[in-house]
Amino acid sequence: MAEAHSAVAFSFSITHEGWDINYDREVLDLVWQSGVRSWKKRLARFRTGVRNGVYPAHLQSLWLVIAIAVGLHFTQRHVPFDLVNKWLSVLPGDSLQWQLTACSLAGLIVWLSICYTMRYSLKLLLMYKGWMYEKRAPGSRVSLQTRLWGLFVKVLATWNKPGLYSFQGSLPRLPLPSVQDTMQRYLRSVRPLLDDSNYNRMERLAKEFEQGISTKLQRYLFLKSWWSTNYVSDWWEEYVYLRGRGALMVNSNFYGIDAIFMHPTKVQSARAASVVNLLLQFRRTVERQELEPILVQGLVPLCSWQYERIFNTVRAPGVETDKIIHYQDSNHIVVLYRGCYYKVIIYHNGRLLRPCELQIQIEHILQQSEEKPQPGEELLASLTAGDRTKWAQIRQTVFAKGVNRTSLHTVESAAFVLSLDEKPFEFDLAHPEKLDQFGRYLLHGNGHDRWFDKSFTVCVGSNGRIGFNAEHTWADAAVMSHIWEMLIMGETEQRYDENGNTVGIPEFEPPTPKRLTWDLNDKVALVAIDEAHIAAQKLLNDVDLRILVHDAYGKGLMKTCRLSPDAFIQMALQLAYYRDAGKFSLTYEASMTRLFREGRTETVRPCTIESAAWVKAMLDSNVSVMTEDRVRLLNEACERHQLGYQDAMCGKGIDRHLFCLYVVSKYLEIDSPFLQEVLSEPWRLSTSQTPHGQTAKMDLKKHPNCISAGGGFGPVADDGYGVSYIVAGEDLIFFHISSKRSCGTTSSERFAQEICRALADMKHLFEEYRSLQKKNPSNGTKSDKPQAK
Repeated sequence: MAEAHSAVAFSFSITHEGWDINYDREVLDLVWQSGVRSWKKRLARFRTGVRNGVYPAHLQSLWLVIAIAVGLHFTQRHVPFDLVNKWLSVLPGDSLQWQLTACSLAGLIVWLSICYTMRYSLKLLLMYKGWMYEKRAPGSRVSLQTRLWGLFVKVLATWNKPGLYSFQGSLPRLPLPSVQDTMQRYLRSVRPLLDDSNYNRMERLAKEFEQGISTKLQRYLFLKSWWSTNYVSDWWEEYVYLRGRGALMVNSNFYGIDAIFMHPTKVQSARAASVVNLLLQFRRTVERQELEPILVQGLVPLCSWQYERIFNTVRAPGVETDKIIHYQDSNHIVVLYRGCYYKVIIYHNGRLLRPCELQIQIEHILQQSEEKPQPGEELLASLTAGDRTKWAQIRQTVFAKGVNRTSLHTVESAAFVLSLDEKPFEFDLAHPEKLDQFGRYLLHGNGHDRWFDKSFTVCVGSNGRIGFNAEHTWADAAVMSHIWEMLIMGETEQRYDENGNTVGIPEFEPPTPKRLTWDLNDKVALVAIDEAHIAAQKLLNDVDLRILVHDAYGKGLMKTCRLSPDAFIQMALQLAYYRDAGKFSLTYEASMTRLFREGRTETVRPCTIESAAWVKAMLDSNVSVMTEDRVRLLNEACERHQLGYQDAMCGKGIDRHLFCLYVVSKYLEIDSPFLQEVLSEPWRLSTSQTPHGQTAKMDLKKHPNCISAGGGFGPVADDGYGVSYIVAGEDLIFFHISSKRSCGTTSSERFAQEICRALADMKHLFEEYRSLQKKNPSNGTKSDKPQAK
């Protein structure tokens, strides 16, 4: 076995003739190369750490400052605060050598003072969020304050090219809203959901909370907001994700789909090799911090903290709480094929394997069709799809020692997992069920061909199409979306020959993939795996997934309406849901708080007083409800939605603040009827927009087929919908709609039809409105229009 081979790489014994040393030069060479690579990475991290620590100043400017200090001293001019002479007074002498030393120390102090002055000046500038609320419509004027602010930020932030983590020290902390403001926003958000009696009851509970225990809870939260980097993120990760005991599959993990309008090769091994190579190149840019941080409007940086755990990361199960384990380095990936696991080495002589070399390894695995899974191996990954406590208990016994522990460590420490599926991933506009099935393959597969604990599993269909399944704890979907953009754009280069194989000639025979071995004959292990498999099958068979390709129009028409595409779609979802369910529901839309350090997400509540008024007007058959009134109400609803989105991004959200107050109350063992009711409210409509265009390389004008179809997630509530959407172009929107088959009141297909109907009605509304304007221009409304984000 490979483990035994490694164990005897070096051994010695003492005989009557002296020392007898045995060693395996090949294995020791691998050890030496691994150590060299590890030390190179440590030195690179140290160098980039120093660079980031002094950003936005330039590291090379230190020598300039020291040279100026030396020049001032030897021309009998005083360095600021007479620092050179003060240093000379404590140094052993005043010879030329010690004078140069004193000048260097004085220059270092001056330089550090300049660095930290620049750094905290940038931090103060980034605390300003007024730019978020400025209108950007043609003809709108940006305020003088914002223009001056933008000028100063540009001067400080762009003169020195930043690394991935350069802005981390300059990002402000997430501000803590006042309880009074949060209560006002909360009560306003639930008004359309409650009748008068229930609203009055909720208002009374909120008032009692605000005037009662909230003061004590807020005091502790205030201390945490100053002591910790981010008062939300660690608790959010711990209590929302890691302490969850339910299955990750469907309930937590999400998926992403290939750019379905491009199909660079149908050769599975070639596409897999190319994708692996591109992902490993991306990992290298992250490790070297060569990846450019994302700048909103090319000016304001987003937090890059989540990028640290993209690769070499696993969510390890625990009896009460899981934990995220991130390995500093990994020289292998794990490939899953036909229920068998293979370790694939990705380095040779200190360099990454090229796609043509990786393809040889993958073809070797695909040729092992006669190999059969060991007992229990084929369904092994079902353990990662099931109950977390049961998986943790089995892990502590069956996988605590021997080959099981070694093989499990190999899987968990891999850069990522690659799944070579035996089924094709298909897309055909004439057969929408094929795309639905594509999404289901990625969301849950067959329940045992994805390692759901890993940060992500790359899935490659038998026809060369790709996708991914990602664990949610370590980062949010925007990070995986960024990776996917870089990967898809990398595929536009010439990476395949006319036969669909990767280009290039291998420079050597790459290492043969090693089959992982397991000892799962134990009855306890087999029973646990079988139980997890049955639970996984029940869960995945309950998923009702529909991927809607809306090609009647896209953001092009929305812009002509002078409405934010996101607000436009959210209003369509409100109209569709009301028609589908006959009532309004608490609606979740994810927005990011990465304008702050270690920020993750905040909730936008699209179901507002204004959106409810517009929906009711659209459904009112009374002829007295004029088209102009409906357009005006839609404008007001979109404006309110924009304001809610802006507030959420600027740290003025509702739900994360209430969540943290609830956590404090649990620590203090204080019961709050208000917080318990708020935190128990189900999100029957959970939505998220898949971002794109996060990298400058995403040039859709040059490569229009490179847009991804986005991705999706499972329903949050048993009787609700999960809706993810991506505005893919001027005339295309993808909706990923999920629900549960076991619920008699929901249907993903029916809801998809209602979305199409709502979007068609909104288009017709504006066509009718423009027609009326042409007939009678004086009827045009003059209300301010919300602008696209």
